Amino acid sequence: MTPQPNPQVGAAVKAADRAHVFHSWSAQELIDPLAVAGAEGSYFWDYDGNRYLDFTSGLVYTNIGYQHPKVVAAIQEQAAKMTTFAPAFAIESRSEAARLIAERTPGDLDKIFFTNGGADAVEHALRMARLHTGRPKVLSAYRSYHGGTQQAINVTGDPRRWANDSGSAGVVRFWAPFLYRSRFYAETEEQECARALEHLESTIRFEGPATIAAIILETVPGTAGIMLPPAGYLAGVRELCDRYGIVFVLDEVMAGFGRTGKWFAADLYDVTPDLMTFAKGVNSGYVPLGGVAISGAIAETFAKRPYPGGLTYSGHPLACAAAVATINAMEEEGIVEQAAKTGAEIIEPALRELAGRHPSVGEVRGVGMFWALELVRDQETREPLVPYNAAGADNAPMAAFGAAAKKNGLWPFINMNRTHVVPPLNITEAEAKEGLAALDAALSVADEHVA
Repeated sequence: MTPQPNPQVGAAVKAADRAHVFHSWSAQELIDPLAVAGAEGSYFWDYDGNRYLDFTSGLVYTNIGYQHPKVVAAIQEQAAKMTTFAPAFAIESRSEAARLIAERTPGDLDKIFFTNGGADAVEHALRMARLHTGRPKVLSAYRSYHGGTQQAINVTGDPRRWANDSGSAGVVRFWAPFLYRSRFYAETEEQECARALEHLESTIRFEGPATIAAIILETVPGTAGIMLPPAGYLAGVRELCDRYGIVFVLDEVMAGFGRTGKWFAADLYDVTPDLMTFAKGVNSGYVPLGGVAISGAIAETFAKRPYPGGLTYSGHPLACAAAVATINAMEEEGIVEQAAKTGAEIIEPALRELAGRHPSVGEVRGVGMFWALELVRDQETREPLVPYNAAGADNAPMAAFGAAAKKNGLWPFINMNRTHVVPPLNITEAEAKEGLAALDAALSVADEHVA
């Protein structure tokens, strides 16, 4: 795992990227992507020999780290046996992946529709909900992210939606609970929960329950800030959906497969949705794969009525073989339990200790290996360290924080005024402490911008 510098190759990789690769979510001439030479476990490195501890897990998907030997071997074995096959057939790796996923999903979510990733999983979940109910509208939260395809970006709540918002996608947004920046003037989690549920029910009533097909929520919102829902909130949403005949969709693309210290975040709240989307951690992102776990009632809708949707690569054998190997490795190595233990015994205490020393830290929140630090200019007023959706000079404090982290060998996850601590679930204690020390140093740079 020792990086071997090769600047000439790195320069060639970078030149080809800049000449031909069109990057997502970016102004193409204003970015400078790092040329990565390799990755293993919790680290990756560049062609100049610089090694980084990855506190982002890629995009919060390498849940078992890079190049896990059991998953690499499973992909190689599957490639030698059958690289690909059409989705209309029963294939061993596809069937086994579906079985293993269904064993772990809550309730009767026993049918698995495979997609290529999280965004198209959301697309199909909402299509299923609309067809099942015969209703057009979907309710989604402002602080959310559900993907970059057309319907998924329209149900997203963050600014990436704005340029893509059709205004005619049948989407109605509402405020989900978040006590630190409450929209309900709440002073306690209990107040926040009750008022958020009252607001949601009012939204349902004023929109017309008979027009609403689904409510979609990230069980624990990821990119938007890792805001744990207060006790009783998801159960309350479940009850509202049952009362008004609305399909309850939970998006577990980021929170699923051990990230919260449970197989699914829904297990933390003892709630079962009607549809659940997944991707990312299902196979640690080694081969693109996502899907929808479907309840018995919704599956029955399409028992004798064709479901009008599909994908050429649905349940791709290589991706499913990677999923089988990932789930089995997580089970054999106790990785979900390790995530819960490391989060509770190492990550959380350290982050709370950092918050006590750094005036730039407004709040620490999270669970398992899913944590966020809210960075502020003033702990009393809670003014964010940078404005909402800041760019350029306005974003300078967060840019300085990120540069300091990288200088110390830590690759941070940064979104707006937050940094998220989301390393691989099987990160070692020594690696976690190494990353937390680098984070400590970077926060000192953020402190320089406190009012």
